[in-house]
Amino acid sequence: MRFFRVSFLIEQLEQALKQDKLATFRKRFEKVDLIILDEMGYLPFSKEGSELLFQLIAEWYEQKSLIITSNLEFSQWNRIFIDSRLTAALVDRLIHHAHVLTFNGGSYRLSNALSKAR
Repeated sequence: MRFFRVSFLIEQLEQALKQDKLATFRKRFEKVDLIILDEMGYLPFSKEGSELLFQLIAEWYEQKSLIITSNLEFSQWNRIFIDSRLTAALVDRLIHHAHVLTFNGGSYRLSNALSKAR
């Protein structure tokens, strides 16, 4: 299992590309069965970062289990991925065979902090 905040993963992908070590970076996932990508949508990505993430997820498609957390609905992912065709292709891969869980309600952190303040 591997866990990444998406913004950090993209930073690592961009750095690996600049250092001509992208293939080596991608090999680190060969034996990993589950990848957790946290905070998808909190920060927008560069075009290059979006493309690198897409390539990685496309490579994992139907090969690995992914858990992705996001505070955005899929229809709002164009905000972070810039290219609407890339976004549609990414979402298509992610939701195929997926179990999408939606949580509604207030923030646990906020309610916990407010209860401690009382």
